[in-house]
Amino acid sequence: MRIDVLSIFPHMFDGPMRESIVGKAIEKGILDVAVTDFRDYSTNKHHNVDDYPFGGGAGMLLQAQPILDAFTATQEAAKQQGHSSGRVILLDPAGKQFDQTVAGDLAKEDHLTFICGHYEGYDERIKSVVTDEYSMGDFILTGGELPAMTIIDATARLLPDVLGNQASAPGDSFSTGLLEYPQYTRPADFRGMKVPDVLISGNHQKIAEWKQKESLRKTLLRRPDLIDYQKLTAEQKRLLAEVKMEEYPDPDYD
Repeated sequence: MRIDVLSIFPHMFDGPMRESIVGKAIEKGILDVAVTDFRDYSTNKHHNVDDYPFGGGAGMLLQAQPILDAFTATQEAAKQQGHSSGRVILLDPAGKQFDQTVAGDLAKEDHLTFICGHYEGYDERIKSVVTDEYSMGDFILTGGELPAMTIIDATARLLPDVLGNQASAPGDSFSTGLLEYPQYTRPADFRGMKVPDVLISGNHQKIAEWKQKESLRKTLLRRPDLIDYQKLTAEQKRLLAEVKMEEYPDPDYD
């Protein structure tokens, strides 16, 4: 997969793109990340990339010309490497909220381009090349760089052969629609805090049932909005009923 990032702060990506899972994916040649400073494409003698909005208003807007010219150049470079035009993602607070489902969708692509904004916003005309707009949630960040890094990380770890254990990603929180069950490692008894007996019992059927039940418990207590009762299996419904009885013994609880 090739990823192009258009930003006026390209050095923000130096550390995150070299470390951990993303860095290893790049080293393996699974992922190619190119960060372009669209200020380099400004035709203004001072290399400005922003200007005052027509009609007045607070702050400055990013101009269309530097971004679109940088986009054209990166598209040509990607094409020469045999990549498709791919999806073009605008990081914008008004966009659709990014989630694990979107990450899985993006991981199927051959080429992604991220446009990172700053200042008060963008000239609307840059959206002539945009295919998707995503937000990280109902809050405002200084620019689109951190959201872009987050989406790249969430997407890259789903690419084939990126994770050392290919079973890791499907079991992650949100991948199954539920939060992940609690996990433990050695020692079995740490300062009086003991690992649940079932996990060291060797009974794989009981262990699997415990994991499913605790996943449902965590989701019910922390993110009940994630539970779609109609999509639960009969076994999950039984376990969820047990969890509700344990957590909410009050008969008036629904």
